[in-house]
Amino acid sequence: MKFFVDTADIKEIRELAATGLLDGVTTNPSLVAKAGRDFFEVLKETCAVVKGPVSAEVAATDFNGMIREGEKLAKIASNIAIKVPLTWDGLKACKHFTSKGTMVNVTLCFSAAQALLAAKAGATFISPFVGRLDDVGQDGMQLIAEICTIYRQYEYFKTEVLVASVRNPMHVVYAAKMGAHVATIPPSVLKQLVQHPLTDKGLATFLADWQKTGQKIA
Repeated sequence: MKFFVDTADIKEIRELAATGLLDGVTTNPSLVAKAGRDFFEVLKETCAVVKGPVSAEVAATDFNGMIREGEKLAKIASNIAIKVPLTWDGLKACKHFTSKGTMVNVTLCFSAAQALLAAKAGATFISPFVGRLDDVGQDGMQLIAEICTIYRQYEYFKTEVLVASVRNPMHVVYAAKMGAHVATIPPSVLKQLVQHPLTDKGLATFLADWQKTGQKIA
């Protein structure tokens, strides 16, 4: 499974990229607003730090507007993935860009039917929002299972399932078990993946025992 980080905080991106565990970045208007910086500056810096896909979302909701904005965003760097909403115009824009060889992330997916359309439109990534489904009493992970099952039936579908709106480590684990290709994870949740109380306890015991030996490695 590939790990993308879901943030527009360049400091967080640099820190995580340095670990070698980061495969890409996703941004959205809410994250950019939170960062409080120029959108294009953030994207340029991010694309220079991360070699993998960097999703940049259009603000337009009509086809022509998405094309204009998407073309401008695509010029930032070769690893930009244009992010479009899962609407009829968004699917048309997806087809337009993928036909030209530009990566497209189709976002705000909440049903298997929508995911099927995105794959037909040639999306590079489909972003189902599991946390937001959980918030309204639906099973977000069930949607991931359904999309993965559908995509596996057709070899010509090249769309990768990018699990979004991740709220906790178990979302990542369940998605990996289902065969999702990517999870885009908030920095705080990504760091939680390494944590386990038995690891901390075991390390403390090892260090205490080592200290008793009076020895040094270096």
